[in-house]
Amino acid sequence: MTMMTLVQLAQGEIKTRGVQQWMLDNIIPLVLLAVALLLLWLGGGKGDNAGVMRRLAGVVIALAVIGLAVSGLGVNVGEWIAGLFTG
Repeated sequence: MTMMTLVQLAQGEIKTRGVQQWMLDNIIPLVLLAVALLLLWLGGGKGDNAGVMRRLAGVVIALAVIGLAVSGLGVNVGEWIAGLFTG
């Protein structure tokens, strides 16, 4: 490690924004592609289209949760749901 890197570590200047953006840009699409291929391979090859659609519903729900986590709109959705019950 260079002296500048050690100084940045000591001062807390190293940010994780680059790593977070890289994961959003690369890891999530690769995981989605792997899930899609796995769904097609497991269910589509056997003709179990209904089973594939059931699993796909779970994937869509997981994508919605990831979208809420990444966008930061979870608080707004929580307030909306609470508003349904507190009127």
